[in-house]
Amino acid sequence: MQEKAHLIGITGGIGSGKSLVCKIFSTLGIPVFEADLRAKLLMNNDLVLKEQIIGLLGPEAYSFSSLLQKDEYNRAWVASKVFNNPVLLQELNQLVHPRVRKDASDWIEAQHGIPYILYEAALMKAAGNGNSFQKVIVVNAPVELRIKRVKSRDNRPEEEILNIIKRQISEEERLGFADFVIKNDDKSPVIDQVLELHQKLLTL
Repeated sequence: MQEKAHLIGITGGIGSGKSLVCKIFSTLGIPVFEADLRAKLLMNNDLVLKEQIIGLLGPEAYSFSSLLQKDEYNRAWVASKVFNNPVLLQELNQLVHPRVRKDASDWIEAQHGIPYILYEAALMKAAGNGNSFQKVIVVNAPVELRIKRVKSRDNRPEEEILNIIKRQISEEERLGFADFVIKNDDKSPVIDQVLELHQKLLTL
């Protein structure tokens, strides 16, 4: 029986560059579970979850995509709906998060024959604190740079970005439980940091 791969968590605030770092790890042959991306796929393709979301938020939560020729999750509309409604956001998360956890569990069980795998998510705790992570990587970037990146990437208003940052845990708390930190501040070479960390993780 093949030994299970080590499970490494990777996290960071919005705009920190988690996805970029994950892509670099992917080019090194390391499988990556991207929780936010998987959530989007499930919200579009899991019919039971889709019905639950419509039941909670209404039919406007989905709109017909002429490109895909099917209903697609209306992320912008939903974001505006839950923007200043923490109770509604929590109810939405209570629908989505258990489905993502089940999806992640199935994915992790299928990974064999590799030294380690990555689980990427914006919300995370210290390794071993109610999770199965052996180590946790934190991608760190100055908040001003993170805001600039998200505005450029998503065309979101600054108020909305700041609201998301406030809802997430503080950078101090995040760095407090980090086993490894990757600086993505446009000054420190990210690829070099990933390559160095990759070598360390191979020896776990």
